[in-house]
Amino acid sequence: MFLSMSEFNQEYLKKERDQQWRVDLRESLKQKDRVKIERLKMPEQDPRVRIKNNLEVNSGLTAEQAVTEAQRCLDCVNPTCIEGCPVNINIPKFIKYIEARDFLKAAQTLKETNALPAVCGRVCPQEVQCELTCFYTQKLKKSPVAIGNLERFAADYERETKQISVPEIKKQNNIKVAVIGSGPAGLAAAGDLAKSGYSVTVFEALHEIGGVLKYGIPEFRLPNSIVDMEIDILRKMGVFFIRDFVVGKTSDINDLQKQGYKAFFIGSGAGLPRFMNIPGENLIGILSANEYLTRVNLMGATKPGYDTPVHPGKNVAVIGGGNTAMDSVRTAKRLGAERAMIIYRRSLEEMPARKEEIHHAMEEGIEFNILQNPVEYLSQKDGRVSRMRIQKMELGEPDESGRRKPVPIVGSEYLIDTDLVIVSVGVSPNPLIPKQMPQLKVTRWGTLEVYPETLETSITGIFAGGDIVRGGATVILAMGDGRKAAAGIDQYLKNL
Repeated sequence: MFLSMSEFNQEYLKKERDQQWRVDLRESLKQKDRVKIERLKMPEQDPRVRIKNNLEVNSGLTAEQAVTEAQRCLDCVNPTCIEGCPVNINIPKFIKYIEARDFLKAAQTLKETNALPAVCGRVCPQEVQCELTCFYTQKLKKSPVAIGNLERFAADYERETKQISVPEIKKQNNIKVAVIGSGPAGLAAAGDLAKSGYSVTVFEALHEIGGVLKYGIPEFRLPNSIVDMEIDILRKMGVFFIRDFVVGKTSDINDLQKQGYKAFFIGSGAGLPRFMNIPGENLIGILSANEYLTRVNLMGATKPGYDTPVHPGKNVAVIGGGNTAMDSVRTAKRLGAERAMIIYRRSLEEMPARKEEIHHAMEEGIEFNILQNPVEYLSQKDGRVSRMRIQKMELGEPDESGRRKPVPIVGSEYLIDTDLVIVSVGVSPNPLIPKQMPQLKVTRWGTLEVYPETLETSITGIFAGGDIVRGGATVILAMGDGRKAAAGIDQYLKNL
């Protein structure tokens, strides 16, 4: 029998309470004193300095800051914060260990359910998940406990003190499971399957392990060294990684089945960029955010000794308002753009990027052109984009997403100079595996159809999650899929 997310959380918490893990610190600090503590702001680089380097913007909490922030946690009887976490971290438990200064135990607690705590502490949108459901937010109307900052602190402390722990692994059962794609969904699935004793191999098409964590997120938000450290823990858990292996080209699932793989998880992501199909979109200097960020983040376009080309751009326009758009425009600024701008067809309030990323972009001098949309790209010579025609928009009635639909304002068009345009208006699922296996059912958007309880596809023994199912998701939602699919795979294999 499969539990709903709410039922899973309740069962998980009951089990944890029965084990009497709680660090009871209420006598040292009363509840009324806890609520008086103001949320601590994460230290960060000065904007004038950070736009000239690629180092992390946020520098992390000190031990004293982490303990103080942890003291704000009220250790609720019914911790609603866990309900907001897609990977079911026992949030009060790890925070109370930080308050008790047992930082290593806090990190170990995170790893019970999260394969990538140092990553999630940096890029997970806690403000719309666990922190949104925090008691402070819901009942006291105050700033929530900084759960993400504390998660990052615990994971970083373990790494910086060179006391990295490896989660407990059950006895090997020698059953082979293949994970296709080494992004967050695949890594989460691999971690849970390895804990359950399976022999797990992750097949990655690119030359680096990490998927979107490596090619899609800049180092100033998520250093590659952090991703590599988390992956190394998975290796110590027994997960085997094969790079430069395209399932569907190098070999297919039928071939892997002949090699003894009994179940599969497809986490191949959504790497197919979308464009707007407007005049001039094929001009030189117009590229997708995926291509731009991959060249810079994964292919060494800005590093000495690499031949990967990237045009830095003087007047750079990024089309879109999501996190990928923010990553692109802030990268362009660091590459020397004199004018780096966001072109977004809705209002600032409707922009889907994290509020922190929007705030950091504004601090860094990024220009925001909201309620505007490109309708044509123009070239003066050599087939390279030199200007774009922009149309102003206004908000009309809500569309199917519930947001007010942008409507063009007649006669409002004007021109902007630009020599580099980065299009970040969404992505589509990778079509390679569905094309190779026509019996896989897909939606009209090209995503794989799965059973919601187990994430099994229309083919028995093949499961899927992340962007290949959702069409576009956050790192933590993809990881939640990976964990859910791993549970489904475990149940499937036990019933063979």
